[in-house]
Amino acid sequence: MSGPRITAVGAYAPRFRIAGSEFAQEWSRGPAGITEKSVPDADEDALTMAVEAGKRALAAAGCAGADVAHLGFASSTPPAEEEDLTARLGSMLGVEESTPRQQFGGSTRAGVQALLSGVEIGPWNDSVGLVIASDCPRGHPSDAHEHAAGAGAVAFVLGEKGAEVVSQAEFTTPYPGTRFRERGSEYVDGLGVTGYDREAYTETVRGAVEQVYVGDIDAACLQAPDGKLPYRAAKALDIDTELVQAGTTVHDLGDTGAASVPLGLAKALDAGCERVLGVGYGAGGGASAFVVDGEGVKTNLALSGDAELTYAEHLRRRGDLTGDSPAGGGAYVSMPAWHQSLPQRHRLVAGECAECGALAFPPEGACDKCGNLGTFEDVQLSGTGTVEAVTRIGQGGAPPEFAVQQAQSGDFGITIVAFEYGGKTVSAPAQVAFGNPSVGDEVTAIIRRIYTQEGVTRYGFKVRSTDDNH
Repeated sequence: MSGPRITAVGAYAPRFRIAGSEFAQEWSRGPAGITEKSVPDADEDALTMAVEAGKRALAAAGCAGADVAHLGFASSTPPAEEEDLTARLGSMLGVEESTPRQQFGGSTRAGVQALLSGVEIGPWNDSVGLVIASDCPRGHPSDAHEHAAGAGAVAFVLGEKGAEVVSQAEFTTPYPGTRFRERGSEYVDGLGVTGYDREAYTETVRGAVEQVYVGDIDAACLQAPDGKLPYRAAKALDIDTELVQAGTTVHDLGDTGAASVPLGLAKALDAGCERVLGVGYGAGGGASAFVVDGEGVKTNLALSGDAELTYAEHLRRRGDLTGDSPAGGGAYVSMPAWHQSLPQRHRLVAGECAECGALAFPPEGACDKCGNLGTFEDVQLSGTGTVEAVTRIGQGGAPPEFAVQQAQSGDFGITIVAFEYGGKTVSAPAQVAFGNPSVGDEVTAIIRRIYTQEGVTRYGFKVRSTDDNH
C-alpha cells in the first residue's frame, strides 16, 4: 500500500511514578505485570501531554506547526466529554487554522485508528501529517483498572521518508461489558468476568492479526490493559515473548489506553526495530492490526520518571483527598477576554513596536519604550528565557482558582522570565510547573492547565528548568 511514512516520533510520559507494590500493600493485590506506572501531575491531562509529544515529534522531524497539513488526535479520556480539542491542540502547536483535523475517541484502539487514518489521507506534497495519541485512564480507587492505569502521549510525523505501513486489517465481534465508561463518569469500569475478558481480547486480536502478513518481525505492539494479557494473546498467536517486550511500555508506564500501542511502536522504532506488528484493541470488541516496515525514523522520547510517589501522595495528585475550589474571591476572567490572549498563552506571541522595535508582552496599549500608540507586529518569542525574579506561593497564599491545584501538588513557584526575540528581551510572569529555578537560571515554556472556571479548563504556558528535559 502507498501513503506517507512515519518520518519522526515524539513521546512523553509524566515524571511521577508509583510502584505496583504500593497497590499490593494497600489492597492486597497489585496491577498484573506492572512494576510501576506514570501519574499525571495536577495540571496535566490528555491535552497537555499531547502538546508535549507533538512538539517533540515536530522537533525530531525538523518541522514546525505551519508545515502540518493534517492533524489527528486520539484519546479515550479527553478533558471535555464534548469539545473539538483539535482546535486548542492546533493553536498550541502553531498549526494553521485552515488545516483539516480529525478527532478519535470512545475506545482504546482510537490511537491506532488515528494513525492508520492519517496514512490513508496522505501524502501532502511538501507538507506533513501529525497524528497524536494521548491518554490517562482512571478507575475507582479499589479497582484493578485504576491500579493499572497510567498516562502518556505519542505523536507521529507522517512524511516522505521513514517506516511504511505495509499492511493493515480490522476485526470486530461483540463482547459487551469487558471494559466501559458510563456516560458522565470519569472512571473506567467492567463486569470483571476474567475468562470472558480474556476470550474477548484474544479472539478479537487474533481475528485482526490473521488478516495481515506478519512475516519476520522485530517487535509486537499489542494493546496492554495490564502487563499479562498481551503475552496471553501472543502465545495464542505463536509470537515470542521477547517480541512483545520489545514493543510495550506497560511494565513501566501502566495502561496508557489509546496511546498504548502507539507508545509501544515509538519504543520499538527508537530501538531500531525495522519491522513491527501493532494491534490496537478496543473493549467491546474490535481490533485494528498493522505492520510497519522501514528504517530511518527520527525519535525524541521522554518516557522516564524521576519522582516516586507513595500511595497517599498518588491519591492526593488524583484529587481523591482534596475538595473543590472555594466559592468566591477569585479573579474572574471571562472566556471572551481569555480568548483574546490565547496567542500569548499558547504560543508566546509578543508584539514588536513599529516605531522603535521594542517588544511588548502582551502586545497592547502604548509602547513602554517610546510611547507609540501605533500597531505592534506579531512575533513569536523563544520558548526559553532567563529567570529575573522568583517567589513561592505557600498553602493558603494562592488565589481561590488555584486552590485545588495547590491542594493536589503543593506549593508552587511564580517567576518573572525574560524571553528573547531577535536579540531583544521582554519580561513575562509565569508559574513554575515543577522544580525550583533561581534568578539567572534558564527555563523553558510548556503548556499546562492553569485553572478551571465555569466548567471550562484554561490552558497556558508555565515554565520548567531547561536542564530538566522531561
